[in-house]
Amino acid sequence: MAAGGSVWSARQCFNSLQFRYNRGLLFAFSTAAQQRSTGDDCGPEEPPDEPRHLLNENSLEHKAIKLEEQVRVLTERYQRALTDSENVRRRTQKFVEDAKIFGIQSFCRDLVEVADILEKTTENAVEGEHNDPTLTLKKICEGLSFIESKLQSIFAKHGLQKMNPIGGKYDPYDHEIVCHVPAEEMQPGTVALVTLDGYKLHGRTIRHAHVGVAVESHE
Repeated sequence: MAAGGSVWSARQCFNSLQFRYNRGLLFAFSTAAQQRSTGDDCGPEEPPDEPRHLLNENSLEHKAIKLEEQVRVLTERYQRALTDSENVRRRTQKFVEDAKIFGIQSFCRDLVEVADILEKTTENAVEGEHNDPTLTLKKICEGLSFIESKLQSIFAKHGLQKMNPIGGKYDPYDHEIVCHVPAEEMQPGTVALVTLDGYKLHGRTIRHAHVGVAVESHE
């Protein structure tokens, strides 16, 4: 009878322990479920939001620094471009001013040779006053003829040409009528004489020739 009581007591003790163990497991499961439902679960599958915010802030700060650097570089390039543009404008303006002043430098240098010839001719005329007048006049004529030839050569070199309209048709863009001449051996409407030479510079008329145009005579 004593042995049977001991077995019964042991069984009751085991059942009691098993009940407490099951109740503990149930409590643990209930607590875990409550934490998941209230958002208190800090398991590895759902990391907290604070590190994520820190990453976003760091990324934005890095982008802002990068944009500031790009703005600085572009500003420096813009300022350099403005400086270069101003320098080019000044050099161009100086070039234009120099071209206006020294554009006829070559033409003037050639004219100096004509001035030398004219001066030499004048000296010969003065020295010839006490010598043979005929020889002096001959030297003056030769000097003037050489000056005229030299001038025309210089004019042609620089694109300035004297018109030669005699025998050609009257052109109002090149000629200015100052008189009419009876047409004898020339066709009416053609230039019969020139009272003032006209000139063209690179094909553009810069002075009209004063001409007499042939017309039919009415007897």
